[in-house]
Amino acid sequence: MLGIKNLNLVIFGIGNVGGTLVEQINAARPKLEAQHLKLNIPVVTNSRLAFFINSEDTNNWECDFENCSVPYNIQDIIDFVHNKKLDNLIAVDATASRDLVNHYELLVKSGFHIVSANKIANTLSYDFYESLRATLKAHNKYFMYETNVGAGLPVIETVRRLYGSGEEIKKIRGVFSGSLSYIFNAFSDENIPFSKVLKQALDLGLTEPDAREDLSGNDVARKLLILARELNLKPEIKDIRIESLVPKQLNGKTTLHQFNTRIGELDGQFLDIKSKQSPGHVLRYVGELDVAKNTLEVKLVSEAKNSSIGQLKGADSVFEIYSDSYNEFPLVIRGAGAGKNVTARGLLCDIIKLSESLSSNPVCLSAVGN
Repeated sequence: MLGIKNLNLVIFGIGNVGGTLVEQINAARPKLEAQHLKLNIPVVTNSRLAFFINSEDTNNWECDFENCSVPYNIQDIIDFVHNKKLDNLIAVDATASRDLVNHYELLVKSGFHIVSANKIANTLSYDFYESLRATLKAHNKYFMYETNVGAGLPVIETVRRLYGSGEEIKKIRGVFSGSLSYIFNAFSDENIPFSKVLKQALDLGLTEPDAREDLSGNDVARKLLILARELNLKPEIKDIRIESLVPKQLNGKTTLHQFNTRIGELDGQFLDIKSKQSPGHVLRYVGELDVAKNTLEVKLVSEAKNSSIGQLKGADSVFEIYSDSYNEFPLVIRGAGAGKNVTARGLLCDIIKLSESLSSNPVCLSAVGN
């Protein structure tokens, strides 16, 4: 009879995604244990405090965290799990913290695999990118980050499998941002000002509190960079041509309050762009990697309504992959590409996938060819 495989998860970040992940794990316990997998959560943290759990019951973790959490540093967590003699350690990064990324190599050297929704580790300098993978390889540890691009969609896995099979990938393009997908889907379909659509997206929680972080195109650029590096290309973020949607007069030293009170200034320029389109076309904000031309671009384009990108609805994302086998008609991956539920579910899928690999000799699950 198969024994139970225990995995011990330290969850960094218990905001929207991390908190949802804990709830999803609690709900999935009976099914997972029926499949001989037990997910333990000995530690949960936010940016300042950690709750060190001495019980297998995490159903009341929010109350326990509020009452029993203490200030911590990374070494405190490492010492705690080592003193408990815990194995199969996984650091789950549900933050957007660069400080935590700077501790990845220490965590790996201390026995942790890493599952991360945080894009920073894969978008820093290529020197850091290679150094982290060398450390993972030296310590036989996994690094899983499917949620870096497309949240719960299998984008990175698909690109990696195609590339690893010898397929020549020629181009990847698509709408990578759920928030910008919603904004331009609504703006293209409805006769309302751009500023009103932007406010709707903000009220729905689809954008960052400062919508300029979405409109800048930087998040789309980071996702594009991650996909390029999966193809063993070596660009830096500065190599990406980014068309920011934030006018100069509303960027820079303009405060968030000033931006929010002046967003009506966006209406004229976007109405002008919309009105100049060919019939049957819609606006979309896309990321595009052209391997042959060695170009990475983030830009606003006009797409035919009947194309896979033009047919998008709501806050869905879409990724088109052109290759030898998918040349004239690309392989298309489409679905919810953002949101706490799908991102948390993507993290859980990565954790389960990692558990299936721990019975064999692990190798670094990172960019093929590194």
